[in-house]
Amino acid sequence: MDEILILAEHRQGELRDITFEMLFAANTLGRENDLATAALLLGHETSGLSGKLKGACDRVLVMEDPELAHYNADQYLMALETAIKDRKPLLILIGHTAIGMDLAPAMAARLSLPLVTDCVHLSLEDGRLGVLRQIYGGKINAQLAMKPSDHYLISLRTGSFDPEVEQGKSGDVETIPAPAWTNLRGRQFLGYVEAELEDVDIAAADILVSIGRGIGKPENIPLAQEFADAIGATLSCSRPVADEEWLPKSRQVGTSGKTVRPKVYIALGISGAYQHQAGMKNADTIIAVNKDPMAPIFAIAHYGIVDDLVQVLPVLTEHFAKK
Repeated sequence: MDEILILAEHRQGELRDITFEMLFAANTLGRENDLATAALLLGHETSGLSGKLKGACDRVLVMEDPELAHYNADQYLMALETAIKDRKPLLILIGHTAIGMDLAPAMAARLSLPLVTDCVHLSLEDGRLGVLRQIYGGKINAQLAMKPSDHYLISLRTGSFDPEVEQGKSGDVETIPAPAWTNLRGRQFLGYVEAELEDVDIAAADILVSIGRGIGKPENIPLAQEFADAIGATLSCSRPVADEEWLPKSRQVGTSGKTVRPKVYIALGISGAYQHQAGMKNADTIIAVNKDPMAPIFAIAHYGIVDDLVQVLPVLTEHFAKK
């Protein structure tokens, strides 16, 4: 049986959500095309992590070595190359993260693998892999059909699939040997730099009121804050607001900010480019207010208001303040 190989991503002893998102995508494709799924776990003293992966794949391949305790492109390239040559998977999945953007192009060049990056959907028909990418800020979906190949390498965008830990599997754990570490370039991991203490953790909020460029000017932010206070929400923002320093960077939602999954996400004046959607699309309920009826945010919103948020907010605040 052909196989889909997923590179498990972890940091400071914790598996990252993108790992389970990739496994969800792989299992969906696998069920449709009779493909097994295998998670490749590179690290050192990772027994706790391998146990968490068993419920989401058919096999967990563990490569243990002190050189793999932390991400380093040189060692990861050698380790991944060894696994690919040994397993010969039909498809290799890597997260479109800082690690994946560093690793995937180099791996593709090293093994002459066809590569498509930042994909949001996968399909397989007649032995040809199809992928979906978003272009022009998420305004257009591009469906691409790759040329027939024995192997494909894909990086998947974070936030595109469900990060379910338990996916109905009971995979076997298999230890595989690490390669001989030769011709390394001398790069080494020094340590993680922790972010500064934040004024509030938006990722822990049940309700988020998020403002975007449509807020117009910083003098209008109190309108959004009053509304947030009226419904017991936390105030967050899109990148333009953080870039203008109208709100702290710690309040930013999106690929260059934080990924959030609140019960309710209210997007005020946010167009909804894919970078922002990736950070909030898995909220239980999404409500959008925007003057542009064609704004991409309405494609994922459960409820929407097409109007000027400056006119809408006082009405909403007054309504909820009476509750």
